[in-house]
Amino acid sequence: MNTTETSYDTLKEYPVWDRTTRWFHWINALAIIGLIGVGLVILYAKTLGVSTDGKILLKTIHVYIGYVFCLNLAWRIIWAFIGNKYARWKAILPGGKGFFTALREYQAGFRTGNIQYYQGHNPAAKLMITLLFVVLMTQAITGLVLAGTDIYFPPFGQTMKTWVAEDVSKVEVLKPYSKENINEEKFSEMRAFRKPFIITHVYAFYTLLILMVLHIGAIVVTEIRERSGLITAMFTGRKVFPKQPVDAEN
Repeated sequence: MNTTETSYDTLKEYPVWDRTTRWFHWINALAIIGLIGVGLVILYAKTLGVSTDGKILLKTIHVYIGYVFCLNLAWRIIWAFIGNKYARWKAILPGGKGFFTALREYQAGFRTGNIQYYQGHNPAAKLMITLLFVVLMTQAITGLVLAGTDIYFPPFGQTMKTWVAEDVSKVEVLKPYSKENINEEKFSEMRAFRKPFIITHVYAFYTLLILMVLHIGAIVVTEIRERSGLITAMFTGRKVFPKQPVDAEN
């Protein structure tokens, strides 16, 4: 029996993910699944033969799920300033003194079996988590703008109504996909303003799909390789290691 196998006879638990971090993770996962499902139907609505009223309903559902997604993401951003050691930006973002050395050492150990354990995110995971945060924030920002330009939902919906209304005093009569009280020239201007947001939203959506596949794949491979309870830690908040992690609190 080799050294790596023997070492797993004496595992020790280490606390890592606090309750807020765990709740964020699962709410985020469920919201993204919902957004992807509804978003795909919206994206291919014409092919699927969805009616105008059906599209409005789907977009309304998409926006409401999006609000949950945005609020959850906003809270996680705040928590990264006030949460425990492993929830903070310093433990999430790559870079800093010695980061690339740590990344090389982690990758080398992962290949050879001389694994360097991390209580929080390992150096390679920090790169993935940062990419995910950037894409998620991009989706949140562009999604909120699109909610206003498409079906006049907050936080920008009222501004968009005022922009495109023929008679601003009757702005309340504006409805999604209706031409009542619409100034065609102003409406065209608003749609031109909207275009880069929808393009960014769609491409970020496909990028997110790719990152999700890579993220899940990396988690499975790491769990098999390290056997540290990486997956169950998002339920229990605790990982298990045969030796003290590199980033463990003393």
